[in-house]
Amino acid sequence: MSEIQPRNNVHAFDARGVARRLRHAAIFGALQSLDAGETMRFVNDHDPLPLLAQLQQAFGEALGIDYVRREPGEIVIDFQVRG
Repeated sequence: MSEIQPRNNVHAFDARGVARRLRHAAIFGALQSLDAGETMRFVNDHDPLPLLAQLQQAFGEALGIDYVRREPGEIVIDFQVRG
């Protein structure tokens, strides 16, 4: 995987290192700890479509979702908390 350089106020979250049964709770907790304007750069080995639906339902317009990389085996998504 090539290195993607993070921007300021971007916090890395590599889901591949979190036990599957804990991932969604960890992701929700991480996002809830961010302040407006901060971004969590999420890395995973698969496209988390069910998770994205849950996040959109929970956060609505307060959370921006932007794919940085969307390739098989290499998914990178920026979740930005909007103010």
